[in-house]
Amino acid sequence: MRQEVEDTGRDATLVEDAAWIRVMGTPILEALPSGGAPYEQVDPFILVHEGRFRLTPEMTAKDTKHPHRGFDNLWYALQGSISTGHSTGPGGAMERARLTEGSLLALRAGRGVWHAEALGEDEIGEGLADTEFRGVLFWVNLARKDKDVEPSAQVLQPEQIPVRHEGDATVRVLVGEGSPVRLGAPGLILDIELPTGGEVTTAVPPEFQGFAYLLEGEAAFGANRRRAKQLAYNEEQGITPETIVKGVSDIAEFLSLEAPHVPSRRRRGKREVEGMSREELERLIVDLEGEMFTAAEELRFEYAAKLRDEIKELRRELLAFAGAQS
Repeated sequence: MRQEVEDTGRDATLVEDAAWIRVMGTPILEALPSGGAPYEQVDPFILVHEGRFRLTPEMTAKDTKHPHRGFDNLWYALQGSISTGHSTGPGGAMERARLTEGSLLALRAGRGVWHAEALGEDEIGEGLADTEFRGVLFWVNLARKDKDVEPSAQVLQPEQIPVRHEGDATVRVLVGEGSPVRLGAPGLILDIELPTGGEVTTAVPPEFQGFAYLLEGEAAFGANRRRAKQLAYNEEQGITPETIVKGVSDIAEFLSLEAPHVPSRRRRGKREVEGMSREELERLIVDLEGEMFTAAEELRFEYAAKLRDEIKELRRELLAFAGAQS
């Protein structure tokens, strides 16, 4: 019995350029979340970030470790090398991984994981300061039933990532057929490289949604060839698009502006803590840890970082309390 498969072209919509934001003091391009692409159009993808920075002792000295919960975190190295730590070892112990060009770190946050500990520390120790790293980060939502699974980490080396050729393209399958990485929700992540003037058609299941993030050059997407239509319209209307060039100093000045202060919902003074019993202090720490994980899951990282620092102080108070009682 012969099975026929019907192919249907899909139109593409140009959303917007990625926006510059600052994450842990480093300029990052944020493609998702985007005001032009509601979550319903990109589900289960929550976030797409592109980072390009130089490894320095100052960066490595920062306390970049922070928690996540409830989604898959995939970090794809495009250039350079970077080491990192995450709490997926036995009993939640920190274990380190190293990404080199073309490798992929798949971190399942599950019920809660700490990650991004001592970014680049190994490279700095090997005398690789001032080398450049470039990577793309994906957050992919987990199904509700999987949000409390055990955290895990998997590193794919470049030779473990399937490569195929379609049309004029070289396609690296980060997630999909042949890849050892499985997302908690059905999905594909493909790194597609095309020569100038090249074309490719990629099959996407009809129940899937899709988006493309362009790393280099220009491209037209979809059955409607959005870019081609735009060029034709510009020519017809006599429009000559002007490239907006912004100096690095201008970007740095913009990024140095302080984000609005997010006040903690739980302001506590030392005097108030000193009035607590040991049991009350332990309960408070547990409550704050839950609040911290929730804030991180809701992408309120500044608030999650404030809670992390407050928890550290409270743990010191708890240790001092235990010492005074012994």
